[in-house]
Amino acid sequence: MGKEIESPKEQSSYTVEQLVAVNPFNPEILPDLENYVNEQVTSKTYSLDANLCLLRLYQFEPERMNTHIVTRILVKALMAMPTPDFSLCLFLIPERVQMEEQFKALIVLSHYLETGRFQQFWDEAAKNRHILEAVPGFEQAIQAYASHLLSLSYQKVPRSVLAEAVNMDGATLDKFIEHQVNNSGWIVEKEDGSVVLPQNEFNHPELKKNTGENVPLEHIARIFPILG
Repeated sequence: MGKEIESPKEQSSYTVEQLVAVNPFNPEILPDLENYVNEQVTSKTYSLDANLCLLRLYQFEPERMNTHIVTRILVKALMAMPTPDFSLCLFLIPERVQMEEQFKALIVLSHYLETGRFQQFWDEAAKNRHILEAVPGFEQAIQAYASHLLSLSYQKVPRSVLAEAVNMDGATLDKFIEHQVNNSGWIVEKEDGSVVLPQNEFNHPELKKNTGENVPLEHIARIFPILG
């Protein structure tokens, strides 16, 4: 026999995460999931699993789809870059819905972020402030992603490149850099103001471990009789 669906009274004793885990295909939890999206926005938290569950339920009951909620889900997914969350969410949204203006704008923004085209991103974001500013912390999340992407590409990043990536200048940029110096190990060059970024295996390839060098000699010796 199929699993019985809990009554609303029984469901109220569960957290949203528990509802998703226990019965993710129960349409009765749809309002709880929608409320949870709004809660994520106001509390600056994030649950990909709950949001994906809601988008799947919308697939089964398209007449109940709330495009305002879907927009918020996609904005939160953009804020989770460099994870593939945006693509995972978009896959569950019908193409006819994706053709609405707010979703087309978010898709363009996602493309700019994925390709590191930050000037174009911030220009496009300025045209869609009414969508993005409804979700607190959006700008800060993208600035963190931009900093992450720069750290993979640069050993030393010019101030002008950093300013374009995080959409800051002047005293605001100085304060941002100071915070990164104190918390992320950035170093500011006195001569030209460029920023030396912490070493990692991407901006310093010589740090990347070569697994082939870690094979013990005795293991190699055992292979020769087999090959012979």
